[in-house]
Amino acid sequence: MTDRIELTGLRARGRHGVYDFERAHGQDFVVDAVLELDLAPAARSDQVTDTIHYGELAERLAAVVTGEPVNLIETLADRLLTVCLADPRVRTATVTVRKPEAPVPCTFTDVAVTMTRPAR
Repeated sequence: MTDRIELTGLRARGRHGVYDFERAHGQDFVVDAVLELDLAPAARSDQVTDTIHYGELAERLAAVVTGEPVNLIETLADRLLTVCLADPRVRTATVTVRKPEAPVPCTFTDVAVTMTRPAR
């Protein structure tokens, strides 16, 4: 399957991390999501009901990021994948969680975790 919906650069403030100051002050997280599904029905009908509404998907993903804190961005990515795979039309989802303000004692551009899961 080569049909995909991609949502990139979704920024939301969360309180995830293993350190108390990360939980207290929060930081921005950036999420990319790629959903693989058959987009032919939507292309034929021209109806949003025949595809994944990416605005609603963005709101659900942002709610996870701004919601209950977790220690690891791996756990956060897994929760985001659950949201992406909730629609039965999605065959595979890939989520990348970036933590550009991670407490790393060296100069760096980004820290990211990417996870891919098939629908069950």
